[in-house]
Amino acid sequence: MTDLWSALERRIGAVTDRPFAIRRRQRLGGGCINQAWRVGGDDREFFVKTHAAAGLAMFEAEAAGLAELAATRTVRVPRPICHGTAAGQAWLVLEYLPLGGSGARAMEALGRQLAALHARPQPYFGWHRDNTLGSTPQVNDRCDDWIEFWGERRLGFQLQLAARNGYTGALQRQGEALRAKLDALFATHRPTPALLHGDLWGGNASSTVDGEPVIFDPAVYYGDREADLAMTELFGGFPEHFYAAYREVLPLDDGYSQRRTLYNLYQVLNHLNLFGGGYRAQAERMIAQLLAELKG
Repeated sequence: MTDLWSALERRIGAVTDRPFAIRRRQRLGGGCINQAWRVGGDDREFFVKTHAAAGLAMFEAEAAGLAELAATRTVRVPRPICHGTAAGQAWLVLEYLPLGGSGARAMEALGRQLAALHARPQPYFGWHRDNTLGSTPQVNDRCDDWIEFWGERRLGFQLQLAARNGYTGALQRQGEALRAKLDALFATHRPTPALLHGDLWGGNASSTVDGEPVIFDPAVYYGDREADLAMTELFGGFPEHFYAAYREVLPLDDGYSQRRTLYNLYQVLNHLNLFGGGYRAQAERMIAQLLAELKG
């Protein structure tokens, strides 16, 4: 790893136009895809992610996503510094932000800021490049039809991956039945493209020690804003004042509760493909619920 840290020192020094030497290095927990580090030298600190060298494209896409989110000036994200490979490792260097939890005021502010991000129109569904959701490829080919985009590039892609992973039978049959009926879920909702974080669960949001909301670890693309909001309700959810603040800026359309299940199905299928376990039963229950509601 010595060559890796030397390469990081040289690259940080070059892109910041100021020599940098690592004096402190701390391994951080919390990630299941990458290793995370806090590195410091003199009066500067950085957050560093490392992965096998094959992960460089993943880090390049993450840096591009963070840069696009930052350019909106709506919600704080860690500023990408540089990325590259050395000693068989890919690395991504980000601005280090000391985090202080998620207080009520910060979460309320995040609700308003996320709505401001979503209120900015984008030109199409998709993105200018593919990226990853966790370590799963996320296909972002441009599309002008949201139902087609979600049916093929999100739900269909995950179902195909699940089949390759051995999850066949009822999951596939019911999943295809749901794909055939997606139009019915959008009778009262005509999505317009918005820049999404793409993986906005509670573990990817916090606030600085000064109380400024921060989001990180994105899987960005242009999509229906409800997909971001739905993800915030998965795995524990955000506090109610976050949602109230969001709705004050951008009210929700009728039928959101059904589409929330549809959008979170994509996330649950991804967890099935990454981790297996009980996610298959959860995905099958979600599909059955949607099909039952559509039948009724």
